[in-house]
Amino acid sequence: MLKDLPLSEHIHQHCNESMERALLAERHPLWARSCPELKDIDFIRLGLLRCISVVDSGRHFLQTNEQIYGQLLPHSTYFKSLKSHRRTSMLEAFEQQSYHLHSETLLSQGIDYLKAFPELDEYTIEAADGHFIDHACHTEKNSNRRAMLPHEIPGLLSP
Repeated sequence: MLKDLPLSEHIHQHCNESMERALLAERHPLWARSCPELKDIDFIRLGLLRCISVVDSGRHFLQTNEQIYGQLLPHSTYFKSLKSHRRTSMLEAFEQQSYHLHSETLLSQGIDYLKAFPELDEYTIEAADGHFIDHACHTEKNSNRRAMLPHEIPGLLSP
């Protein structure tokens, strides 16, 4: 049963348990190694926090993360880690275990949000926002081809 924990502590526990299960699920995972600049568990936690943060971009997220949590992470380290094939493999293993943990929790509490739609029983349901593909084709870009933040676009007034 879930305890009354702050969201950040719940995320921390969930990440650690999912990572432990992912490491135990494979005999010699090729993705398991130490990265002193950004530990895998911190990379996962940052990814989850990025998803639930109200920020305009990855850079804005890093600035907000530094202000709120006092964790200074160089832009280059963070953005290079997002392109790592090793970390992608690690996230796939982690995601499977995270999914199992969520399923166990929901099952133990009798929660099934799709129960009212029996026609979906034979399908695996996944959701994504498409951000992993690319920025929208109409997104204004600066001279470095980086998507511009709203306050950087000439003539656009911020609310």
